[in-house]
Amino acid sequence: MRVVLVGAPGAGKGTQAKFISQHFAIPSISTGEMFRANLAAETELGKAAKRYMDAGDLVPDEVTIGIVSDRLVQRDTGNGFLLDGFPRTPPQAEALSKLLADRGTPLDVVLELQVDSNEVVRRLSGRRTCRTCEHVWHLDFDPPREPGTCDVDGGELFQRDDDLPETILRRLDVYAEQTAPLVDYYRDAGLLQSITAQGEVDEITQLAIEALESALRR
Repeated sequence: MRVVLVGAPGAGKGTQAKFISQHFAIPSISTGEMFRANLAAETELGKAAKRYMDAGDLVPDEVTIGIVSDRLVQRDTGNGFLLDGFPRTPPQAEALSKLLADRGTPLDVVLELQVDSNEVVRRLSGRRTCRTCEHVWHLDFDPPREPGTCDVDGGELFQRDDDLPETILRRLDVYAEQTAPLVDYYRDAGLLQSITAQGEVDEITQLAIEALESALRR
């Protein structure tokens, strides 16, 4: 199964990607994680990407497409994959379609997680990240035992620049302007399945799996 997961920042794509990939035994591929790894290693790509990510903007297509292309030729994608964070624009979707068509492995389904803007701000602004192990906590949903301190290694917790309320609003504007048209692109292609992503995590997961299995039976 080859799946693309789409939705606004804070829609729960990372959480659901983990459960979906486990259920279908396919790797979850997150461009966000790849960029953060480059940030931590202070590579040239990481330095270039940081300027865009901190401002809530999208990393340029040519950088992102190159990273994803290299990842999709790795052996663990032979039985499929789940893409989380790519594509984010119709041009990226067209590049992905061409890439997969050239390999004879077209997408099976695109799953959209729908959530309202107020819930997005609540989810993202409550996140705190450990400076040392990078574990992410949430002040409401998964708070550390001691405020400001990571339970895993005792590291200091901080709020990432892209989790500040003003940056979140900017990210939502970017999503509406540049990424939301992706939904129309995949709807027109007959690949889109949409579910409501508000509620208990396990309930959302069940909806996601049912939507994906339904798409495969078509």
